Amino acid sequence: MYNMHALLVCLDICVFCVILLSKRSCGADYRYEACVPRNCGNGPNISFPFYIPGLQEPYCGYPGFALNCSQQRFPVLQLPENDYVVEGISYQTRTLRVYDAAVLSSYGTGCLPGIRNTTLPTAPFGFYGNNWLCGKGRDSWDLAIYGKDEIFANIALKNCERNVVAPVEDGGNIGRGNVVEVLRRGFVLNWTASDCSKCERSGGRCGFNATIYHFRCWCPGRPHSRRCRPEKSHQSVLILATAISGGGAVLLLCLLILFVLWHCKKRIKKIYFLSRSTTSDPSTKSDIETGRSYFGIPIFSYTELEVATGNFDASKELGDGGFGAVYHGKLQDGREVAIKRLYEHNYRRVEQFMNEIQILTCLRHKNLVSLYGCTSRRSKELLLVYEYIPNGTVADHLHGEKAEKAPLSWPVRMNIAIETATALAYLHKSDIIHRDVKTDNILLDNNFCVKVADFGLSRFCPNNVTHVSTAPQGTPGYVDPEYHQCYQLTDKSDVYSFGVVLVELLSSMPAVDISRSRDEINLANLAVNRIQKHAFDELLDRSLGYDCDAEVKRMSTSVAELAFRCLQLEKDMRPSMDEVLSVLEEIRSGDESRFEDVREGKDHNCVSGKMWSETDDVVLLKNMNFQSSPNAVTDVWVSSSTITSSVG
Repeated sequence: MYNMHALLVCLDICVFCVILLSKRSCGADYRYEACVPRNCGNGPNISFPFYIPGLQEPYCGYPGFALNCSQQRFPVLQLPENDYVVEGISYQTRTLRVYDAAVLSSYGTGCLPGIRNTTLPTAPFGFYGNNWLCGKGRDSWDLAIYGKDEIFANIALKNCERNVVAPVEDGGNIGRGNVVEVLRRGFVLNWTASDCSKCERSGGRCGFNATIYHFRCWCPGRPHSRRCRPEKSHQSVLILATAISGGGAVLLLCLLILFVLWHCKKRIKKIYFLSRSTTSDPSTKSDIETGRSYFGIPIFSYTELEVATGNFDASKELGDGGFGAVYHGKLQDGREVAIKRLYEHNYRRVEQFMNEIQILTCLRHKNLVSLYGCTSRRSKELLLVYEYIPNGTVADHLHGEKAEKAPLSWPVRMNIAIETATALAYLHKSDIIHRDVKTDNILLDNNFCVKVADFGLSRFCPNNVTHVSTAPQGTPGYVDPEYHQCYQLTDKSDVYSFGVVLVELLSSMPAVDISRSRDEINLANLAVNRIQKHAFDELLDRSLGYDCDAEVKRMSTSVAELAFRCLQLEKDMRPSMDEVLSVLEEIRSGDESRFEDVREGKDHNCVSGKMWSETDDVVLLKNMNFQSSPNAVTDVWVSSSTITSSVG
């Protein structure tokens, strides 16, 4: 019944649109109607090749032939050095009589107007006729009004205190009292433009198509190249073809609408099935039916978690992200937990819910957040229960609410970098790509030990495949540019995101800040720019002691160079997470001999025999316009961020 109603509505729309298109096809072309001759109030009627902006459309005239209306309501031709009032136009001879607009404003005052030297461009306007007085040896269009007559030259010097060059018609009988009158009489110009006579004789109105940069004849039925062809049979065929094509397009649109409605209905059924039915896997099916575990983790009732959070009291909210809010809670057994409450119970949320459970139940690592349990998919809401990490996120301590109270020291930051790299290296060995590495997803306990969280976007990537093809998702400022361009997710995408995290640890600046200059809104851009210039002091947080502690200077400089490698545009130029972890450990221990070998080109796995930061590839990068993480603040993405809180 629902589909039949939608079909009837679409058919009604089709009939209406076909009738509308038929009427539109029988009516006059809108450009023909728009290009009727007009005037400013005084002076001649304006038509092709001229047009009046605001009164006529640009396609009614030729490029460069715009005439503006003056305050006195005269058409004015604006040339590069002077404005000229158009007194008359002869479309047959392609000439127009003009005079300096300065004369109009000073006419009747008794003083020569404030005119300027006149130099006409070679096109599209030229002087009409050859009766002009030019200086000897001149081959330009500069024309003297007075020539070499000292009497008339003195008039300009006495009355206007300057000498100018301006054109007038020959035979003007210039005297001491009628110079302004001669200027007012003006002179005649001719123009070069397409011939409009054939179009006008056929009943059309001339115009110009800026897209193809060619003359067009706007006709009552449709535009033509030179003249109108009013044959009735042709018009009938045109009307019929337009109506059929228009009707076909509308019918196609209706079919598309029906397909979308059908797809939505099918998706709703799928969501219902996922959220209300059990899985086909016998083991998980039995788990859900027993109500005790799911993928090996406990199943909590919605009521139990509702009580644990005080009915999801807003004061207990730890944070929120793109997928849900996180609340602090206390279970009946006394355990403190963090409970993620997914925003919507739809197909995508169910998919992310299951994805995070499947990944976390097969991983065990001291630097990964632990999942205690979840609600059933039959539950009123989808809830995930994690261990509670009390000390917030790395982002909070670097540039958030905790940053000013007690800034993180360099040893703590170094430890955060190493423990995060350890967790990511473990994930990659387990064939898992995190896909949302950021400081908001790196949690800290009271001893500032790291817990990497939020696996809603994570993906399995077996080591026998090179990449996973998927639509880019992630957080602005952290997403791998190559992943964005090629839709190919690899473990090197996490390496790029971790490079941004390293720069945040060095600089205490957020990954995206619209208050920075346009080229440095993304922190990755800013870091690459500073590191290429060896301007480490402009990048590093001054509170770390870069200027006064030699050991901090050594380590922070080395970490910055490592971050630079992680932020390379091409994934093949980035190190693996295993290598990143190894380099970080060597930097902290002070045993950077292997790292120095890489710098000096002694490592046979290097890109070339030169210092890595001076290889051809990196030098080429310096000459490129470094592309930022594609998730700029102006972009629209499927998912922007996950949970900016103290849990996964």
